[in-house]
Amino acid sequence: MSSAIRKGVPFCLCLLLWVLIAAFDSSAAERNVTTLEGKHIVGYQGWFSCPGDTSGLGWGHWFRSASPSASSLAIDMWPDTSGFDQDELCPTPLRLPSGAPANLFSSENPKTVARHFKWLRDYGIDAVALQRFESGMTKPAVMIRANNVLRNVQGAATATGRGFFIMYDLTGADSDVVERLEEDWIRLTRDAKITDSPAYVQHNGKPVVALWGIGFADRAITISQSQNLLKFFKANATVIGGVPAYWRTLDKDSRREAGWAEIYRSFDIISPWTVGRFLNRREADDFINNVMSRDIAEVKRYGVEYMPVIFPGYSRYNAANGKEIAFNRILRDCGNFYSHLAHAEIKTGATMLYTAMFDEVNEGTAIFKVAAVENEIPVGTKLVKLGDNNCHEANDSYLKRAGSITKLLRAYAPQLGK
Repeated sequence: MSSAIRKGVPFCLCLLLWVLIAAFDSSAAERNVTTLEGKHIVGYQGWFSCPGDTSGLGWGHWFRSASPSASSLAIDMWPDTSGFDQDELCPTPLRLPSGAPANLFSSENPKTVARHFKWLRDYGIDAVALQRFESGMTKPAVMIRANNVLRNVQGAATATGRGFFIMYDLTGADSDVVERLEEDWIRLTRDAKITDSPAYVQHNGKPVVALWGIGFADRAITISQSQNLLKFFKANATVIGGVPAYWRTLDKDSRREAGWAEIYRSFDIISPWTVGRFLNRREADDFINNVMSRDIAEVKRYGVEYMPVIFPGYSRYNAANGKEIAFNRILRDCGNFYSHLAHAEIKTGATMLYTAMFDEVNEGTAIFKVAAVENEIPVGTKLVKLGDNNCHEANDSYLKRAGSITKLLRAYAPQLGK
């Protein structure tokens, strides 16, 4: 496949070939992607590149510059690549305490994405929301990477019995956002036919698509643009709205204009963004008891569904060059923060969950395998480790917790959904 891509075979044809190959993979597990009810979804950035990738983006999202160094890191956690094959590794100039090269990976490598989806299967996570960034749609190299990763995700999801759907991130949206998203969705569904894939998530008889970033106080998308996007996507899809945490009360992180109230209630599923909205378990409980519980009561009045967000911690120090946000701002509390959020939200009435995120090492919310101890991170770097603060964590601890959360959700969802 890689040689076909390099020779310029159209994206839609390559994608269809992946589907055919994966469809005959005898290892494909039984899947159920016909509903989000009782499902645990994880966000999948898939935006990491290495020199030599077909996109030509170099060290995309790993480093802030083309010259990789400890001082130019754009991540706050180091991925665990100890089990990767040689053809998946991207050696950096950095060194581990042992003197060995510190390796990274590329999301454009189908073998690595397949590995990630095997983790999803093995640990019991249902599906991914694949991030697709509107701000990159005018940049050919970024779209090459986005389409490479989409192809990798579809093939891996089909082969492993997992699901996937597109989540459009509208950060940086301009006056052309409506036309740009409509054209992209038509290309993906009519030409590449991604929603015909057996792995594409459906809900209420329609393919799922998410629009993230509507109504936030710090984003420019307008009420009119939001109305047009909703009209277009709801015609043929179940639409999730990634909206502000305080969508219902139109304050704090939400735009204040009254028209946003109708926009929010027009989504099929509301998914309020809560990363960074509380810093510890006590604040989380306050939010869940006083905000989320009322959110759920409100959406029921309008016949809208609700997918709350859970996350394990937060740190965005290196990406901001140490100037924006304190290092390790929201502590993981040895996994207790993540597990507590999930238990509290499920018991409050959540019948579907969204974990932010699977591979987001830039903001320190990743749940995939990452470094746990000092000798697993490069010398001279400032990075969050799972074993910090006297925690006894393995590299895959959060994947295990995510699997346990899936089981808990399954146990509660049927009765809560009645």
